[in-house]
Amino acid sequence: MNEPGSPLMNGLGLQEIVSTDPAGRAVLRFEVRPQHCHAVAQGGYVTAWIDAAMARSVAAATEGQLGCSTLEIKVAFYEPVQPDQIVTAEGWVVRKGRSTVFLEGELRNDSGDVMAKGTSTAKLASSSIPGP
Repeated sequence: MNEPGSPLMNGLGLQEIVSTDPAGRAVLRFEVRPQHCHAVAQGGYVTAWIDAAMARSVAAATEGQLGCSTLEIKVAFYEPVQPDQIVTAEGWVVRKGRSTVFLEGELRNDSGDVMAKGTSTAKLASSSIPGP
C-alpha cells in the first residue's frame, strides 16, 4: 500500500508527504539509501519514486475515493541520482477520464535540478488512500 509507514514506502525511503492538492498534485520526499544504489540509484527506484507521487496525485484529485494501477509508464533519466541525498518526487494528473487517468511526474534533487521525468497511463480503481 502507498501509505507512510507501510513496508513498501519504508523500503523506498519515504521521508514525508510534503503536500497534496485536490487539483491533482502530490509532492513526496525520499531518502536515497545505499540499498537503492549500485554506484548511483538504480533506475527502478527512480521510477518507483515518481510512480508513487503520480499515484498519490490521483488520490488527491479524488479526495481518496480512487487510486490507480499503472498500465504503462515511461521514465527519462537526465542525471544520476546519488546515494545519501534527499530527492523530491512530484506527480500530477494531466487528464482523468471515467476509467483511465494520464499522469506526469518528475524527480528533483535538493538544488531543484530535474533528475528524471515520467509519464504514465493508469486504470482508476476504488482506494483506501486518504486524499488531501
